[in-house]
Amino acid sequence: MIPFIIITLIKILVVFVVFLLMIAYLTWLERKLLGHFQVRLGPMRVGPHGLLQPFADGIKLLFKEELVPANVNRFIYNLAPILVFIPALIIMAVIPFGDRITILGQKVDLVISDFNMGILYVFAITSLGVYGLVLAGWSSNNKYSLLGGLRSSAQMISYEVSLALSLIGVLMIAGSLSLVEIVKAQDKFFNWFIFRQPLGFLLYLVCIIAEINRAPFDLPEAENELVAGYYTEYSSMKFAMFFLGEYGSMINAGALATTLFLGGWQGPFLPPVVWFLIKLCAFLFLYIWLRATLPRFRYDQLMNFGWKVLLPLALLNILITGVVILL
Repeated sequence: MIPFIIITLIKILVVFVVFLLMIAYLTWLERKLLGHFQVRLGPMRVGPHGLLQPFADGIKLLFKEELVPANVNRFIYNLAPILVFIPALIIMAVIPFGDRITILGQKVDLVISDFNMGILYVFAITSLGVYGLVLAGWSSNNKYSLLGGLRSSAQMISYEVSLALSLIGVLMIAGSLSLVEIVKAQDKFFNWFIFRQPLGFLLYLVCIIAEINRAPFDLPEAENELVAGYYTEYSSMKFAMFFLGEYGSMINAGALATTLFLGGWQGPFLPPVVWFLIKLCAFLFLYIWLRATLPRFRYDQLMNFGWKVLLPLALLNILITGVVILL
């Protein structure tokens, strides 16, 4: 029992440190890629090619003066950034990074916790993120923040429905809700669910971008309409926690897509963890590429697309998958 607890604590510590470092350097990667997409250099001054820029930004935000507007609801105002960041952090508990390995004669799974309801856990935790955005907007005593919070609640609830339905086909074929078992069901290249569920993959990709409020679906923080949306009145580390939550959600979305559609850690020659990170980085690159390429939707277009296009297609995908399995 004691070795099991120690190994679990070590896995939690490693995942936590790597996750925070990935968030830090994802901010650098986005600024560099957007710079190159726009024919400029991006961060260059702090360290070689700006590699130390995330640490400089972190130190700046840590020591920056915090301004709290008058008449805010203090308790909820302080709680909201935590409610955004914590769900993004704890989703990693069920993501499998690699196959079982042997350490000091003991077999160790490269996942913090593998249980047979892993995908339901992900959906349950993901749906908590909306509370942080709504409460941040409401507690700030600012009409722009309130509108951003209301938009985020409507957007995330609308797209969560189609997101959940887009994965039903994967669960029907895999026959399990465990993320480890879903990866094992993709044991050969053409068994990857991106080939067996192409419509489900496209639906997931669109829905998850809207779910994490990334362009072109970043309506809750539309700066040309709402100044900065739900986090307009936040500064210092509370402001930073919203961004930690957003970039953490990007990593979670890519990790989940890798696990569900791209065979997880499966791949030839390279170690399983390396394959997992390569596939994850491909998704992160795609999110940034889309931000640099596509204009933002109007809000009515966003809602119409979610309910009138994605939802019927997700139901159609379930019907087709069921028919194929029966035949």
